[in-house]
Amino acid sequence: MWWFQQGLSFLPVALVVWSAASFVFSYITAIVLHHVDPLVPYISDTGTIPPERCLFGIMLNVSTFLGMATMYVRYKQVSALSPEKPKILRLNKLGLTLGWMSCFGLCIIANFQKCILYYIHVLGACLTFGVGSIYMLVQTILSYLMQPELHSKDIFWARLAVFLWSCSSILSMFVSSVVLYSGLYGQNLVQKLHWDPQERGYTPHIISTVSEWSLAFSFLSFFLTYIRDFQKISLRAVVSLQGQTLHDSPGSFRAEEQALLIAGSI
Repeated sequence: MWWFQQGLSFLPVALVVWSAASFVFSYITAIVLHHVDPLVPYISDTGTIPPERCLFGIMLNVSTFLGMATMYVRYKQVSALSPEKPKILRLNKLGLTLGWMSCFGLCIIANFQKCILYYIHVLGACLTFGVGSIYMLVQTILSYLMQPELHSKDIFWARLAVFLWSCSSILSMFVSSVVLYSGLYGQNLVQKLHWDPQERGYTPHIISTVSEWSLAFSFLSFFLTYIRDFQKISLRAVVSLQGQTLHDSPGSFRAEEQALLIAGSI
């Protein structure tokens, strides 16, 4: 059995590989068609013009589903490992809520392009990266509270390092974006897909785009830390029949009532 076939480890693996592929494929398509500059464009710029916009949208929608599934499995795992610790259970529920909000933001990013509905796109980005970073913080705190009995210290330090990486990327992207869109370098820069290295504003633009790519891959790296944990968990569905048929009929009601009476008499 391969390492990614153990337990449910295929979920975070699929999330990371598929999400990275959605960025890379849309980037390659946009570059080949000369829709963006080859040197570090915004991730959103690579999903603005068809056909890469279609590819970008559908692949990120699948990433949204994989992210929600991965976060739910993580929630169930923590609940099962710490059933009698109210503090951990509360943080666990908060983490699931924040995680699903972040996934909803990713769905907004996928379906509302920056050059068409800018403010809705920014809202999605804030949900994805802003709320998502808080989700990472909550999971890091949970890893700290669950060590050393349930979590190793290495996992805690790894998640803390990735969280700090994402925070530094957010700070760098925020500052450079504020400087870039302050009006000092012109107007309507949101619609700008091609940049000349000699023009004003190119430096904060590059800092902003590099920070965005760094932030995206910090999120993917965080989910890589789930692989070892997910190797030790599996989920199964339990089917509970409420009747002997899939339709309602007088005969089936009488049969069920008779079965209940017999069960009650026993």
